[in-house]
Amino acid sequence: MSLSSPPPMPPAVPPPVASSPGPLRRFFQGDVWHSFTRSPVAMLAALVALICLVCAVFAPWVAPHDPFDLTAVDLMDARLPPAWVEGGSSKYWLGTDDQGRDLLSAIMYGARISLVVGVASVLLSMVIGVGLGLLAGFVGGRVDGLIMRICDVMLSFPAILVALLVDGIGRVVLPDTHGTLAFLVLVLAISLTGWVQYARTVRGSTLVERNKEYVQAARVIGVKPMAIMWRHVLPNVTGPVLVLLTLQVASAILIEATLSFLGVGVPPTTPSLGTLIRIGSDFLYSGEWWITIWPSVMLVMIALSINLLGDWLRDALNPRLR
Repeated sequence: MSLSSPPPMPPAVPPPVASSPGPLRRFFQGDVWHSFTRSPVAMLAALVALICLVCAVFAPWVAPHDPFDLTAVDLMDARLPPAWVEGGSSKYWLGTDDQGRDLLSAIMYGARISLVVGVASVLLSMVIGVGLGLLAGFVGGRVDGLIMRICDVMLSFPAILVALLVDGIGRVVLPDTHGTLAFLVLVLAISLTGWVQYARTVRGSTLVERNKEYVQAARVIGVKPMAIMWRHVLPNVTGPVLVLLTLQVASAILIEATLSFLGVGVPPTTPSLGTLIRIGSDFLYSGEWWITIWPSVMLVMIALSINLLGDWLRDALNPRLR
């Protein structure tokens, strides 16, 4: 009797390969999100900033009235106090301004203009400052000296004076397009003085990174200097730039409000928060405090919440505090 052959062995099944988590999952598992969930101040500031951002972006849908619709504005409703004050109307929760516009709706629309000008100017400042700072720190020599001297010169010109200069030149060259150039004037005025901090910050970080081993290895294998700057050095200096970006947004919004308060800003037909504060200051001593107080409160809430987020982000990205 012949012995039967043993049954064949089943094929070996390779162990499952663990899939790498996506970027969103890595973010929620990272140190930054953990620090955010452990900071009540950061979460409250993020909530306030999110509410202000939603009200500004979706103002046409969430605002009770359209403050720029002349057919819906009634001069008989001008300078009405808030709804809870004697003489107020439940139709206007925060009262009305001198033209009868709903103040709550005007603040939402005004915050949109302030945020657009602030974010646009900060992004332009970041592009200019990061590029020049990276070039100065990586190349060094005369290029570094020239860029740093330009930074010293630009620091001697406040944003307000630059805005007045740009506005004056715009009125002389293009006298009939002042309203069209209003946004450009504000963005250029803030950007021409705001890029210096980015340049100095990136230059200092680049001076440290350019002498590290990974940069030397990239040079040895023949990587071009421009590729080393943008592919290797730039990702390692973005931490301080992100912190500075959040802080500069609040600063840019405050500068825009100051310039609009002085009259160098958007036209009164599309007022920003600074324009609303300037209009309300004319009626402050006559008892209509709400016309200037509520836009000021909105401005403080936006700037304070962004500043608190910037302080938290600075601590969260600092490895010495982990």
